[in-house]
Amino acid sequence: MVGIKAHGYSKRLQRALVDFGAENSFAKSVARLQEHYGISVPASSVRKETLAHGRRIVSIPDARNVKAASQLITQMDGSMIPVMQPGSGEDGRQGKTLFWREVKLCCARSKGQAQAYYAATLGSAETAGWVWREITQACGLKSKTQVHAVGDGAPWILEKFKDNFGWQGSYLLDFYHVSQYLAAAVPPYKHSARQKQWLRRQQGRLLNNQSDKVLKSLAGRLEPEEITEAPIRAAYEYITARVAHLDYLSARKSELPIGSGEVESGHGHVIQDRLKLSGCWWKETNAAAILNLRVARANNLWQTYWSN
Repeated sequence: MVGIKAHGYSKRLQRALVDFGAENSFAKSVARLQEHYGISVPASSVRKETLAHGRRIVSIPDARNVKAASQLITQMDGSMIPVMQPGSGEDGRQGKTLFWREVKLCCARSKGQAQAYYAATLGSAETAGWVWREITQACGLKSKTQVHAVGDGAPWILEKFKDNFGWQGSYLLDFYHVSQYLAAAVPPYKHSARQKQWLRRQQGRLLNNQSDKVLKSLAGRLEPEEITEAPIRAAYEYITARVAHLDYLSARKSELPIGSGEVESGHGHVIQDRLKLSGCWWKETNAAAILNLRVARANNLWQTYWSN
């Protein structure tokens, strides 16, 4: 038995189609297949097989029998992708609606582990909370595990962190995100060297848990309430609202990350490299299938799926 059905493809060919379809546009996948294997198939076949397997593949590692982790590092963030709501006509192109949809991406790993596992959803914040817990469980989350989370402090992320890990972990505001707010609030010194010096001083204060001094430095220069473009006020309010999540000193002493670079890099290699190709707009169901494939590949589940 070679796994060929009537009007179908063998499993080996299906894998080749999906290998290329998960990484490239369907049209480019046809050219890659011809280049590497000397096989010609229509783009519609690449599309059909890629989406079919994307809906079937398991993207999150099995949490059963996973050893308990004493310390987990986890991150959550959102990334926008282009989505299309079909209109009328045979192909749905007439009167279609184009908009942007947020993919909620999270990652987790035990402290000392190099490989982070990912999970993603186009669903609600509530759904994102569920997959966040699933991926941490796959990394060894147990009742005594300490959880260290880093992110930009979006209210929905903080809420889901509290729901899932609030009693056994701490949430740290991404240091580089706070620095961006401060960079926009630099005093208008004539010389750029003095501006850089001011920013470095505030960053040093943050790293030493002296956010009160940072706020004091901003407080004396707050813009009037009637001004809409108010970067100083924005930085002041952002930090004030999240002062409980600025314990950089403890994180650094424990050799824990203070930036959310892992999940932000995941936006590129898990999501954007395929789902934000130029001129590409997705039906949500198809985007979810591609996303599933790419998360599975990032989690090293590709070989397991095709072996089974």
